[in-house]
Amino acid sequence: MAKRLFDIALSIAGLAALLPFFPVIGLLIKLDSPGPVFFRQERVGRDFRRFSIYKFRSMYTGNSGPSLTARGDKRVTRAGRILRRSKIDELPQLINVLKGEMSFVGPRPEVEKYVGLFREDYERLLKVRPGITDPASIRYSDEECILASSPDAEEDYIRHVLPEKIRLAASYAAAPRLTADVGIIVRTLLRIKGGGRA
Repeated sequence: MAKRLFDIALSIAGLAALLPFFPVIGLLIKLDSPGPVFFRQERVGRDFRRFSIYKFRSMYTGNSGPSLTARGDKRVTRAGRILRRSKIDELPQLINVLKGEMSFVGPRPEVEKYVGLFREDYERLLKVRPGITDPASIRYSDEECILASSPDAEEDYIRHVLPEKIRLAASYAAAPRLTADVGIIVRTLLRIKGGGRA
């Protein structure tokens, strides 16, 4: 209950502070490329309930390809590169937090394809709400750069990156604590300020 109240209070405060900037971000996205301002994608949440995650659109519309993105992906717009590097594209997830679909801290929600490959692991992880950040997000804050050097980014993600992210997320999900959440949020902000390099 304390964690949920913390999420509600912080998401309301965050939205109140950031909403004036949303139209400016939206205008930059629209001027850069045609398409909607927001991007929605189905993810798997707590107890395997599906929900739509919100992000600022950072890719050209009408593109197909893998669910993950490596640095240099030609689907990413010019504005999108800035939004992704600064993590501004993630800000609309404050709406997901307020709705109760996500928490500030929790295992990052994945698409059904990847959850299905590690179903047994996600049986444990998805006992808690997925989050905007967690220890795995901090460790792999430069994930796009890591995958950019791979000849097969999706294969490397499935075989190497995702299992390690699951391991790190599981250590948090086993004993989530509000005090730990505050520390993870602070570390995430410091990582973003430092350029996102792990």
